[in-house]
Amino acid sequence: MHAVTSRAEALGSRATDAELVAAAAQGSGRAFEIIMRRNNQLLFRTARSILRSDTEAEDAVQEAYLRAWRALGGFRADARLSTWLVRIVTNEALGRLRRAHAQVIPLDTAMVSPDPDTQAALTADPEQQPEGFAMRDEIRRILEARIDQLPDAYRTVFMLRGVQEMSVEEVAQALQVPEATVRTRFFRARSLMREGLANDIDMTLNDAFSFDGARCDRITASTLERALAEGLYLAGK
Repeated sequence: MHAVTSRAEALGSRATDAELVAAAAQGSGRAFEIIMRRNNQLLFRTARSILRSDTEAEDAVQEAYLRAWRALGGFRADARLSTWLVRIVTNEALGRLRRAHAQVIPLDTAMVSPDPDTQAALTADPEQQPEGFAMRDEIRRILEARIDQLPDAYRTVFMLRGVQEMSVEEVAQALQVPEATVRTRFFRARSLMREGLANDIDMTLNDAFSFDGARCDRITASTLERALAEGLYLAGK
């Protein structure tokens, strides 16, 4: 095993991104597993904001990881690893959206939708919800529905900036748009969501599109299995 691979595995979760990238590029499955576990939630939330489907988002994340693993040799540290990965998963998710010719429901259309679930999500009064955990769970569901109904141009910016708390610079680099555009879209997204949620957004953001251990394990295990089949690393390395 190469020295850099041994070092990354010896450090484990304390390894730097640079050490992990170097080790994974040389065939360390353990190093790339650490990379995935560090970035799974960020990438899932990014893909979910574009595709609005848990299943599709999981598939997109796995494919994005494999694309990233194949390209690790060309990664340059002029941007953060997480930013580079967000860019890859964004391209993958947008490609899936184009291929599927997905129809995004505009916010204005959703407001007049006859669907009772959509209307419930838009009009539910948080003060009328049960207290305690049940209330938080319902508010989270409403928040997630509102995020899904944001226009395409705003939804991913809001997810990265508002939910993941990435900096304006990081979001601009990840989405390859000007920083001014990120600020404008984020401001507009917050304005669209503020009605009915002004007192609840900060309380529920961290719970939105929750990323439980089972999903993290599933994405990681499936990606490693596919990578092993492609020969990106050797079993036990």
